[in-house]
Amino acid sequence: MALQEPAALGSFERALSLKAGYAEAWYCRGNALSALGRHEPALESYARAIALNPQHAEALNNSGNCLYELMRHAEALACFDRSLALRGDRPEVLANRGNTLRDLGRFEEAAADYEAALNLEPHLKFIPGLRLISRMHVCDWRGFESERNQLAAGIDRDEAVTDPFTALALLDSPPLQRQAARLWVREKCPANHELPVLAAHTGHERIRIGYFSQDFRNHPVAVLTAELFELHDRSRFELTAFSFAPASQDEMQQRLRPAFDRFLDLSDTPDRDVALLARRLEIDIAIDLAGFTSNSRIAVLARRAAPLQVSWLGYLGTMAAEYIDYLIADPVIIPPHTRAHYSEKIIYLPSYQPNDSQRRIAERIFSREELGLPAAGLVFCCFNTSYKISPEIFAGWMRILGEVPGSVLWLLGGTGSTEANLRAAAQRHGVEAARLVFGGRLPFPEYLARFRAADLFLDTLPYNAGTTASDALWAGLPVLTCMGTAFAARVAGSLLTALELPELITTSPAEYEQAAIELARDPPRLEALRQKLLANRLSTRLFDTRSVVRSLEAACQEIYRRQQAGLPADDIRIGPQETPQRVQTFESGNEALRRLM
Repeated sequence: MALQEPAALGSFERALSLKAGYAEAWYCRGNALSALGRHEPALESYARAIALNPQHAEALNNSGNCLYELMRHAEALACFDRSLALRGDRPEVLANRGNTLRDLGRFEEAAADYEAALNLEPHLKFIPGLRLISRMHVCDWRGFESERNQLAAGIDRDEAVTDPFTALALLDSPPLQRQAARLWVREKCPANHELPVLAAHTGHERIRIGYFSQDFRNHPVAVLTAELFELHDRSRFELTAFSFAPASQDEMQQRLRPAFDRFLDLSDTPDRDVALLARRLEIDIAIDLAGFTSNSRIAVLARRAAPLQVSWLGYLGTMAAEYIDYLIADPVIIPPHTRAHYSEKIIYLPSYQPNDSQRRIAERIFSREELGLPAAGLVFCCFNTSYKISPEIFAGWMRILGEVPGSVLWLLGGTGSTEANLRAAAQRHGVEAARLVFGGRLPFPEYLARFRAADLFLDTLPYNAGTTASDALWAGLPVLTCMGTAFAARVAGSLLTALELPELITTSPAEYEQAAIELARDPPRLEALRQKLLANRLSTRLFDTRSVVRSLEAACQEIYRRQQAGLPADDIRIGPQETPQRVQTFESGNEALRRLM
């Protein structure tokens, strides 16, 4: 599907036909192609410019940007290094290298690049937030409170000081999160009206749903949705996967591919072409599973890929974009008093999060010794990603350890710096560093089995556990949460509500800490909660995947019906969907889990 090349691109090509050795024309041609999302041919043009002028720092930087968009991060990093070697005083190149280092998991180096960029240009858009979240990944909390307050104040002044994901992670404020998203959309991905107005498609025997994601691979989003895709009623719905990650042979992607009527690998396809392809396929409902997360392709939806566009699961908040019609949530996640802070119409499902009831838990029983845990004493755990550990929540954890002698806190292992920073923070709170235990990464079935060695999962705030919480609950480990105000701060509360375990939901830090201490001091009560979890796991809606699928399908049918009837988008509520097969589905898994517990 050919793109309509703008006049500028044609002009550069005419110039090159007259003078093929003109480096600046190759560079400008690359810029024009890159602006169209045609990154591979843009790279070729930049390469020609660099071959003619090896000192062309701008062409090297822009090559790095194209490679970054293509998720070729190591090559992008080399380009930024070469550009900075020629001109080290360019804040935008430092920021670009910081973005690449962040995606490579080299967070300290990323933070250093962001810091250097801000020293050169203090008002560089979005970089203060990226600097802070990079430091959070390694639990470097120096100046945290001051920087977080500055971000909040900047957002309130309508300044582009942070990306919206950082606002979700660090600010439990729906109005500030909406404003941060609005600023990002304005600068990075405004509505693009270059394509004709898209009317509703008609005459389809099956509603055509397109799922858009870069995470159809071994990723938490795929872990949650795999069985959902498999259980869709294909007599009523046609499914298309728009995959923006490079094609993979990993186990999860191989499982996902057959679950769709078509699985499209579109990692190197320009945004405009993807939107045109979705239109040609007459997708009725585009469900975006990424939002403002790393390597997402929101510019596709900004061009209106489908008459109805929905945000779900990957991004836990409003996108504040006029081209996103609906946001999927539930009544716990968006209660009435926060509804006004979400720009989309809300689809209220009975339970927001889908799950894979086929997740296999290894039969292996880990000993405490092999996990590095003490032979005796209560084990608190939190396997959330390190950026979710705020200084406030960590201080609460240390107070809990101080009140529960012999207890330990078991965390997900990170970089050496992350672990050293956390141990040093523990000591500042008067807790021995040895009472923090770090677990390495394991194959997924063993990772689930490992939860059985813990006694209580302690959630984070303001960004709750999501997939990790459902992993722990699936493995039979109680999760204690403190529920905040914004979407991301209420996810674990939603999961526990779906499991009918409200006694594990608290609403203030003091209540959260007291609940953890009381449960640790009352082993019979904690065991009773574990047994209730094991029973409810099989009889409530959180892991009833079929019911979640039917609820989602009912929502898709309703918003499609409204559109076909010429009605505007509006909030809708979907009631529980009965699933008679459910008990049979879970019975064997329950027996196995009880045997292993």
